[in-house]
Amino acid sequence: MSEPHVEVTSQLIERYFSLTTAARDKATPLHPPDTPEGVRLATMMEMADSYTSDAKWFVDQGDLVRAFGAINYAHAWIDCAVNSCYDLCCFRWFEICCLC
Repeated sequence: MSEPHVEVTSQLIERYFSLTTAARDKATPLHPPDTPEGVRLATMMEMADSYTSDAKWFVDQGDLVRAFGAINYAHAWIDCAVNSCYDLCCFRWFEICCLC
């Protein structure tokens, strides 16, 4: 059940930065970068890195709402890379340790 009202604070954003950074640091590609799968993974991780950079910029501008959105998009790109399915067959794209 979701909370009725959650305020976007700098502490909340820092928590999400921490989770996203930990996930990014633990993501280890299982495909060489010169393969089609490796190229797709690199693109997904570039998107994650770009959204993380955008989130930092929004924080610097004092726009916590957009920063929160951007860091969540960054984490979503990492999730996408980890859980992607292609050609109706799921692959282990990355090895990632449980962050729980």
